[in-house]
Amino acid sequence: MPPEELDLELLRQWLGRTETKTDLIHAPAANALAATLDQAPTHHEGSTLPPLWHWIYFWSVSAQSELGEDGHPQRGGFLPPVPLPRRMWAGGRLHFMAPLTIGASASRTSTIASVDTKTGTSGQLAFVKVSHEISCEGQVCVLEEHDIVYRGMPAPGAAAVAPKRAPEVALWSRIITPDPVLLFRYSALTFNGHRIHYDRSYVTTVEGYPGLIVHGPLIATLLIDLVREYLPHTQIAEFEFRAVSPLFDIEAFSIHGQPDADGRTINLWAANARGELAMQAKATLAIKN
Repeated sequence: MPPEELDLELLRQWLGRTETKTDLIHAPAANALAATLDQAPTHHEGSTLPPLWHWIYFWSVSAQSELGEDGHPQRGGFLPPVPLPRRMWAGGRLHFMAPLTIGASASRTSTIASVDTKTGTSGQLAFVKVSHEISCEGQVCVLEEHDIVYRGMPAPGAAAVAPKRAPEVALWSRIITPDPVLLFRYSALTFNGHRIHYDRSYVTTVEGYPGLIVHGPLIATLLIDLVREYLPHTQIAEFEFRAVSPLFDIEAFSIHGQPDADGRTINLWAANARGELAMQAKATLAIKN
């Protein structure tokens, strides 16, 4: 079957498939992520894990012989065998029900919630939604929906998608200068073997990108940490984000936040060096008792 042809009936056989992973929310990993983000490594047993930092736990561990060319596990295990070469973490929605405690054991149950396909301007696309339920000490702490998009390689001479301008007004802003070391460290912390984040030869010659791609989850983490920086005593109840266009290690990018007048909603976004939108997000603060 040519890579562009998608057998939706086959792919939907993965609907409802589940897997459960258990991990210790240990302090060394949290402190390693803090150091990677240029924060003080002050996390210790009994403290609260910051939101989105759970992504460095619950590794998917595959044998070296079970990896595909792109460095990801071969398809057809837990995730359906989508035969399109490019894949990306396109976005997600999270509800934070209770804090994850460092030093405690936690479990994550994941379920294939939906599989869909469509034809876009760049060819065939496949969309896989995975739901996660994370529990710690018998209590559900995080509910998450994770969107994965698969696409083919662009056709030679295909017109690029017109970029979308990022908002120009922000109360909070920060410049991020990515480099291969930052991307490698985040890949190591998440045990992510996807070569687009560390293998320049692969990402430029095989997948046709101009540089190493900054992880979508890393950008989302930087955005939610911007809220924590400026509102350190508030609790985030919900967070949603959507990747719009990739960011690369060849230039700096910026992250921004603009609180709404309602006092609970923070609009967040990341933009490339030309002011084009790369990710948009929204954090909703918990109601104070």
